[in-house]
Amino acid sequence: MSKKKQGGKLTQQKRTQPKYLGVKVADGQRVSPGMILIRQRGTRYGASDGVKSGRDHTLYSTKTGVVKFKQRLSKKYVSVI
Repeated sequence: MSKKKQGGKLTQQKRTQPKYLGVKVADGQRVSPGMILIRQRGTRYGASDGVKSGRDHTLYSTKTGVVKFKQRLSKKYVSVI
């Protein structure tokens, strides 16, 4: 019988924080300037009128209005009207 417990099990397990990616607002929802609309890795959604992209590709609104999602030539876009 061994006197030592198993070693290395905890160091092999992943301990990463969740990134909370995805769409944060729905189509037709009112937003104010600076509100985060989408958190994404890469540009799955493009920025259109009233929306800007951050350095980590996060889309946020630049003006007050209503969110609209649209698709043009198989590319998705988000705008604030």
